[in-house]
Amino acid sequence: MTLASNLGFPRIGRQRELKFALEKFWSGELDEAGLQARAAELRATHWRLQQGLGISHVPGNDFALYDHVLDTACMVGAVPEGYGWSEGPVSLATVFALARGARGTEAERAAGIAAGSPALEMTKWFDTNYHYLVPQLARGQRFVLTGNQPLAMFREAQARNTRTRPVLLGPVSFLMLAKTVDGSDPLDLLDALLPVYAEILAQLAEAKAPWVQMDEPVLALDLSDKAKLAFALAYGRLAQGPAPELLLASYFGPLGGNLATVARLPVAGLHLDLVRGAGQLDDALAAVPASTWLSLGVVNGRNVWRTDLRAALATLQRVAAARGTRRLMVAPSCSLLHVPVDVEQEAGLDPELKGWLAFATQKLGEVALLARGLDEGEAAVAAALKDSDRAVQSRRDSARVHDPKVAARLASITPEMERRATPFAERRARQRTHVSLPAFPTTTIGSFPQTPEVRKARAALHRGSLAQPDYDQAIAGWIDEAVHWQEEVGLDVLVHGEFERNDMVQYFGEQMAGFAFTRHGWVQSYGSRCVAPPVIWGDVSRPQPMTVRWSAYAQSRTDRPVKGMLTGPVTMLQWSFVRDDQPRETVCRQIALALRDEVVDLEAAGIAIIQIDEPALREGLPLRRPDWPGYLDWAVASFRLCSSAVRDETQVHTHMCYSEFNDIMPAIAAMDADAISIETTRSRMELLDAFAQTAYPNEIGPGVWDIHSPRVPDAGEIAELLQRARQRLQDWQIWVNPDCGLKTRKWDEVRPALVNMVAAARQLRRGGEARP
Repeated sequence: MTLASNLGFPRIGRQRELKFALEKFWSGELDEAGLQARAAELRATHWRLQQGLGISHVPGNDFALYDHVLDTACMVGAVPEGYGWSEGPVSLATVFALARGARGTEAERAAGIAAGSPALEMTKWFDTNYHYLVPQLARGQRFVLTGNQPLAMFREAQARNTRTRPVLLGPVSFLMLAKTVDGSDPLDLLDALLPVYAEILAQLAEAKAPWVQMDEPVLALDLSDKAKLAFALAYGRLAQGPAPELLLASYFGPLGGNLATVARLPVAGLHLDLVRGAGQLDDALAAVPASTWLSLGVVNGRNVWRTDLRAALATLQRVAAARGTRRLMVAPSCSLLHVPVDVEQEAGLDPELKGWLAFATQKLGEVALLARGLDEGEAAVAAALKDSDRAVQSRRDSARVHDPKVAARLASITPEMERRATPFAERRARQRTHVSLPAFPTTTIGSFPQTPEVRKARAALHRGSLAQPDYDQAIAGWIDEAVHWQEEVGLDVLVHGEFERNDMVQYFGEQMAGFAFTRHGWVQSYGSRCVAPPVIWGDVSRPQPMTVRWSAYAQSRTDRPVKGMLTGPVTMLQWSFVRDDQPRETVCRQIALALRDEVVDLEAAGIAIIQIDEPALREGLPLRRPDWPGYLDWAVASFRLCSSAVRDETQVHTHMCYSEFNDIMPAIAAMDADAISIETTRSRMELLDAFAQTAYPNEIGPGVWDIHSPRVPDAGEIAELLQRARQRLQDWQIWVNPDCGLKTRKWDEVRPALVNMVAAARQLRRGGEARP
């Protein structure tokens, strides 16, 4: 019998229950027992849902209060000094201090957490928009089992009459996703780590867990010989002790050159991503022993389009013809963490579009149906196959999807449209004349706090209980306050605050053709931070200006320069659910042309500095290096297409965050932005090394305040970071700014932090060199 299986379910809940429970806990409205009780009920709800949909292997321990990589680090005792842990279970206060930075709370003091302890570095989970906390290790690291969380979740599910398949982040991936403070290779710690994993598995075996899912997503990368040997060593040793059957799960791409290594591992099952890695199937069928279970990921776990059930069933039938159905599982391609929970909540969505979509709940229904169709034949699922055929055909034939005007404009793009008229050095001289700025100019990334009042006004406008003129008056008032305060505190380049914007992608997508938005389509970005990615379903264009009104209004209220703020084409693409009926490159260029029009209109309205944010540029890299050049070529060209129609005097900025830049520096330089701002606080300016080593020629704003933590840095701390930046950059290159936008922070954090930032910049000016 074919098994219907799942690799992971969205943690946040149908109504974002986890987000609201966390935020109530952090604000003191909910105690720890209450938070844990709500988390347990949410897990139980998800287990019941999956069982009811016909899933035989329901994942357990796929839940995390903040991040599963952080949970793994805490479980194996990888807790740095200063966070209140030496042995035994890791407290929740320690977990959240590692995730968010210490705030000096009573719980932190009781746990012995050093005041001011910063959060762990955070970065993107492969090429997704999920962020994970980077484990911090060191040569000679001691690992110890602090508490068997997979076992606790397995028993919790048993108590609720559910048999789950525990999920663990595999030992090799855990080490490869970590960083060491001393520059040593984390893989050298494998011998020390494996006994802890063996202990976890032995305890699960004793509890009669039949299977354990061991996630090893690094198998989608180009692995070194050392890493491949690490897999052989790790799973060879784990096979020597008592353990449940192991399902080795790889996802986000094909195994490629790692297939030979994986096929020899002593595991009971192997999961294959057959959405992103469809081409690996024949090689896998030839290499994987017939005694090994195959989990076939034929339902897309990362996008929201309905599965072509007939095509997916044909793939499954091909495997069954080669191997039989006795050791087959049907599954999503990866964890469903990356998609919303249930499309049936979207009552207001266009009916035709809704009929093309499937969220996590619907995807598991597809998985169960495909397993049944494989076992019982097409006749048993004939009605579902016909319904799928109709949806596929409807989407393919819809006249609403394709716009001939957009296609004609794409065809008219010339190389000249993708580059500025003159080199940076010449532009910079003209920009200095056009906008006079001091040494170490200060600015912010764009957004200011979205206070309850701001959100309340937007919600009232949406409900119809607040008239548009009254809403506009409120926005103008908040902009006036923000501009006046920025002048008062001494910022050099101001922003209008983005009070009218709900999200940096959604705001633009709502004003472009080809985008659709959900009301409940939330996915987790990190911790309690959730986003509702738009759905790009058709050709993209800009019917009218999107940001000019409020940017021009802010500029009219001050003599200081005000930045115009846009989200770049690659980020718009990467942070959306993208149509899969044409290349992503084509969609990106469509967005770039729409933004190009906006850039020209901002310049015409008197905006001298325009920031086009591209935080997702690095994130969008293909996981295999041979695929990088093609992506970077069109990604950089798209940025330049949208930014290059302005005069030399107009300064173009871009912003990136939470990325390793070393290996894409030529592409970043090729973007030819006049200034780039980046996140550098958590790495303590380490990320600037790549810019220094390549002699990056343009201006840089290294972030000096970690806005993802509630900590307020003092002026001395910021000045010390800037001194570190000066060791890597020339003074004339350096801008002073936070790591990222301030939308999620509170004004009582923003005001003192920016005051301290301005004070630090002034301190450097007194002792630093003038801008040439």
